[in-house]
Amino acid sequence: MRVSQLFTKTSKSAPADEVSQNAQLLIRAGFIHKEMAGVYDYLPLGKAVLNNIIQIIREEIDGIGGSEISLTALQQKDAWEASGRWSDDVIDVWFKTKLASGSELGLAPTHEEPLTNLMKNFIHSYKDLPAYPYQFQIKFRNELRSKSGLMRGREFWMKDLYSFSRNQAQHDAFYEKITDVYLHIYDRLGLGSSTYKTFASGGSFAKYSHEFQTVSPVGEDTIYVHEGKKLAINEEVFNDDVLADLGIDRSELVEKKAVEVGNIFTLGTKFSDALDLNFTDEDGTSKKVFMGSYGIGPSRLMGLIAEHFADEKGLVWPVNVAPAKVYLVRIGNEAAVAHADELYEELQAKGITVLYDDRDVRPGEKFADAELIGVPYRVTVSDRLIESGEYEYTERVNGETKLLTREQLLAKLS
Repeated sequence: MRVSQLFTKTSKSAPADEVSQNAQLLIRAGFIHKEMAGVYDYLPLGKAVLNNIIQIIREEIDGIGGSEISLTALQQKDAWEASGRWSDDVIDVWFKTKLASGSELGLAPTHEEPLTNLMKNFIHSYKDLPAYPYQFQIKFRNELRSKSGLMRGREFWMKDLYSFSRNQAQHDAFYEKITDVYLHIYDRLGLGSSTYKTFASGGSFAKYSHEFQTVSPVGEDTIYVHEGKKLAINEEVFNDDVLADLGIDRSELVEKKAVEVGNIFTLGTKFSDALDLNFTDEDGTSKKVFMGSYGIGPSRLMGLIAEHFADEKGLVWPVNVAPAKVYLVRIGNEAAVAHADELYEELQAKGITVLYDDRDVRPGEKFADAELIGVPYRVTVSDRLIESGEYEYTERVNGETKLLTREQLLAKLS
């Protein structure tokens, strides 16, 4: 896209009440707009980043048999009453409203109940299992604290996947597979080296659930990391029994702050019991479906990546999630315009995404915006360099600048 066609603008300041670095930078760079605490609009550059994160997750989940769906946000209370989770005493983050008729509705904070109800239409036999429906959807939670920008919202994007299996053995095989997939997702997002599979409370469902925690100074969780085994233990379950289960000595662990970027749960038959989701097995007996749930927050990941890779000049996006791969700057008159326009078209033809700064503003303003927006590579076309047939190539992550010929530039960007 051309910067001149973007309706958004960069800014030197963020809202005075915005205390999180990720939201401050994303607002200043024109990626998001704050409506209220914990509620943000995604502007063109921000939507591009969010879409890139979602696409990475989608590719990985599709690769293990996921089937993408889209469920409704508005919820009738029947299914939730059956599971015992309609009460505000049980789920204390409900947003609820009423129809004109007076019927009470809720805005879904999660989707175990409605999806279990829906699957009763499609699961009847062991031949219908396993099934792995998932969705990307805006969730609503009435959080008391929303001071962490995109990392804790009242309205936020969630990928929620649910597994429907014949028995625990089939479930456990998928559970291990999804663990590997999650770790691969974080690798592709640039967070793999600092993200740990973390043992956490299984609640009423199992002895443990597992979180995926990324070490960060802005983290709200405390975890104890075993670098050798690439795993961690959440403070909430950190005790001698857990250490014994994992064969770990306290002296091998390091305490760190971290941000939860995903979680996986064994649900068992809690929801299939409550909502009567059964299947007929090979021997003709009726059995309850065994379930699991698996969440990742794309918007939370966007906030964490923005926080994790920023420097004093602005955002520093990893290539896989950046709104564009190249920030193209033109400096000069007719010759520079012609050369920059031609390069813009050629890069796009090669499948290289470009944010082309074609504005008639000072070079310093273009360079400052390029650094704030954080696109991985900046290419400058200028009158000064046209005669030599060279382009200035700068890497955002380290500021390294080189002069490259057109052939060298295209090879580098490809």
